[in-house]
Amino acid sequence: MKNYLSLLLFFCITIAAAENYPYRSDVLWVTVPDHADWIYETGENPEIEVQLYKYGIPVDNVTLDYEIGGDMMPSDSKGSVILKNGRAKIKTGTMKSPGFRDCRLSANIDGTTYKHHVKVGFSPDKIEPYTQMPQDFNDFWQKNIDELNNLPLQYTIKSAPEYSTDKMDCYLVKLIVNKQGQAIYGYLSMPKDAKPGSCPIVLCPPGAGIKTIKEPLRHKYYGENGCIRFEMEIHGLNPEMTEEQFAEISKAFNGKENGYLQNGLDNKDNYYMKRVYLACVKAVDFLTSLPEWDGKNVAVQGGSQGGALSIVTAALDPRVTLCVANHPALSDMAGYKAGRAGGYPHFFNTPGMDTPEKLETMAYYDVVNFARNLNVPVFLTWGYNDNTCPPTTSYAVYNVISSPKEALITPINEHWTSEATERAHLDWILSHLKK
Repeated sequence: MKNYLSLLLFFCITIAAAENYPYRSDVLWVTVPDHADWIYETGENPEIEVQLYKYGIPVDNVTLDYEIGGDMMPSDSKGSVILKNGRAKIKTGTMKSPGFRDCRLSANIDGTTYKHHVKVGFSPDKIEPYTQMPQDFNDFWQKNIDELNNLPLQYTIKSAPEYSTDKMDCYLVKLIVNKQGQAIYGYLSMPKDAKPGSCPIVLCPPGAGIKTIKEPLRHKYYGENGCIRFEMEIHGLNPEMTEEQFAEISKAFNGKENGYLQNGLDNKDNYYMKRVYLACVKAVDFLTSLPEWDGKNVAVQGGSQGGALSIVTAALDPRVTLCVANHPALSDMAGYKAGRAGGYPHFFNTPGMDTPEKLETMAYYDVVNFARNLNVPVFLTWGYNDNTCPPTTSYAVYNVISSPKEALITPINEHWTSEATERAHLDWILSHLKK
């Protein structure tokens, strides 16, 4: 396992201040486990030094309350210590089985309560998924792929000059993805004046939610560095709609009890995400039909739900040659049945989701089962303080991958990636292209 550990905490704090610490906050938390990589063997008892500052001045003689429990689990111990010159030390307790413990912190300073947390891992390279692969998993998906292959390629494309640059042209694409005529939209970025057979392609599925494609120019460096990039949505909603329209649709069709990730979960053939997984394969059909494609390189790249869809697409489509994913969602979703963290969307937080029918369907759509089938190089990134896609589930995915793999582990990260990490995704892709 090749790990590039972001462990220089003060530098991480500077870079990630807007994420782990509220922008322009008066208060700064620093948590320093006594193992530099935040990793312990099962049976070890970590000690964490907590530092707390206000206005950059150590907070003194203030009570620091803490609760400690397994990753995404209720606390099993709690206590308090007094901060002296802004510092205190806390023992987290140990674990007998591989996993993570989460130390949740709070302190009241001048009438305001401030909170933070830090997770440490115990033999996480030995975490195994709870989710098992159904016997007909591969047959189920091959049957659906075969049906998809009978669907002719149908799309419209128009110029999007508002998202073009002097080095890259951008287009809005509408792609039909199934025989019912349902569609997805996406922004296609391409190097200006690209020659036939010259460009690798990069498919970028979206994070979770019903939302517009935000900031299509954020990753313009793909198109400006020789790649064809397709940033897609999954619901068939034109990204030219207003933010207000997207918000109304999301409220109507994406509530906790009626969201698309729950839609049809009682039956693997009717589950909403079947359409989504197959739409990603259809997007590869579209991209590989472009004359500018180099005929050799197809990468998938995304985060959270997009990370899940990247792994799914790489496993389903033999044309994919590279896979990049950060903190993948939909991973070991039934992990809660083992008394530990399960993956987003955390179905078991909603009453009525723990049924035999739903559990059966989850297994056909769980990322760990697709990860087991990967046969292309993979670059996976994740953080430890993530409560959306917890580290337990990222390790469950990474540990079952048998193809060449690399990990960028950034312990301090919650559910985000820095711009430097985002750019590193492209650098990794470019360094692994087939010549």
